Parts: sequence; C-alpha cells; structure tokens
Amino acid sequence: MLNHQTLDQLRALHLDGMVAALQDQATTGVASDLAFEDRLALLVQRQIDWRDGKRLQRLLKAAKLKFSSACIEDIDWRASRGLDRNLIATLASGDWLRHGRSVLISGATGCGKSWLACALAQQAARMGFSALYTRAPRLLEELRVAHGDGSFGKRLAQLARTDLIVIDDLAIAPITGPERNDLLELLDDRVGTRATLITSQLPVTQWHTWLEEPTIADAIMDRIVHRAHKIALKGESLR
Repeated sequence: MLNHQTLDQLRALHLDGMVAALQDQATTGVASDLAFEDRLALLVQRQIDWRDGKRLQRLLKAAKLKFSSACIEDIDWRASRGLDRNLIATLASGDWLRHGRSVLISGATGCGKSWLACALAQQAARMGFSALYTRAPRLLEELRVAHGDGSFGKRLAQLARTDLIVIDDLAIAPITGPERNDLLELLDDRVGTRATLITSQLPVTQWHTWLEEPTIADAIMDRIVHRAHKIALKGESLR
C-alpha cells in the first residue's frame, strides 16, 4: 500500500511524475518483482519524462504557433514542392539554432511556408529552445506601439532572449522608414547568437528592393542572408 504522506511529500517537491509512476506500480504490480535499484530507475525516468513534457507544453504555449500541430514528421514530400530531405534533416538536428543562423522560406501563397515554419519551430521547442511565431505586419506594428508607450527597449530585449523568432509574411506590404529601422534593430541583436526564420511570398533576391533604402537594406540583408539556409517552395496551393 502506498504511503500517502510520502506521496504528499513528493508532490510538495514537485515530483509529480514520480507520484504517477508510484501509483501505476501499485495499481498494476508490473514492477513488484524488480530490484529496488531498477524500480528507482523507473521512477526517476518517469519524473524526467514528466518534467520534459511540462517544459515542452510551456515552450509551445509561449511560441503561439499558427499551426500548433505542425511537425517535421508530417511534411509533405511531394517532389513538385522542391523540398530537400537532406536540408530538412540538417535543420531538424538543431545546429542552426545553436549557432544563431537564419532560415529563409519563400514561395507563392498557400504553398505551405507558414506550416513548414511552424513545424521547424515545434522541433526547436522539442529540443528545449524557446520560440515565438509572429506575422511581420503584426510585429512591426507592435514595435511601433512600443515606441509610443516607452517599452521599445524592454520589448527588444525580450525578443533578443528568444532562441528562435519566426517572422511570417515578410514583405507582404510596403515598409516605412521607422519600420525598417526597427527591423534592423531586432535582427542586429540576433546575429550569431539567436536564430531567425523568415517566410515571404517574395523571392529572397527581391527583399533588398522591397526594403528601398539601400544603406539600411544592405545592413538588414547582411544580417539575415549570411550563412542562411534557403528554401524556395514550389507547386500549387495546398489549401
């Protein structure tokens, strides 16, 4: 019989995974013939799994992914889409996240850019990296408002601490001078230290023209294109 005082003490220590494992062992009796060390190992492993699961839930909630169920295991590998299995396998390993590199996904509307971006962000969360999904117009508007209420520096610092930022739908509308400057500030904080994933209907070769002001455009492109992984999706709309 389980000692309820012991269970309460484990809960007080936030060892809920171990509590669940003990209750399972008492109910099923599957571990009754195991040595003490083996039963203890099962309890510890259950606690680790529980802790990792709770952390993943927190990371995914904070990421605010547009497609919360997107994952790399469900990628549509139809040849017409132009996806490179080797590249996706490389991205799934997480080295680009550890080295603060960029992933740039371009393609026509409906071809799966946002879904793929969310799948890569979910993979990042599964590996323990913090992530945040946002659409470019919403992000630039948020930064504009932050200037007005005096929270711009604080918000920029928060974004700089996020391991991966997904900026969806870049260049979907003309950009203003202040927005261009804010984008540069955000990207400058991330060079070589934090990863950035950007999607756009425009090919990467046209982003400089969209940015308009040559000097700032050069600076922005240098920060996101250098050593970036590029994915150009093709094919008909998947919607």
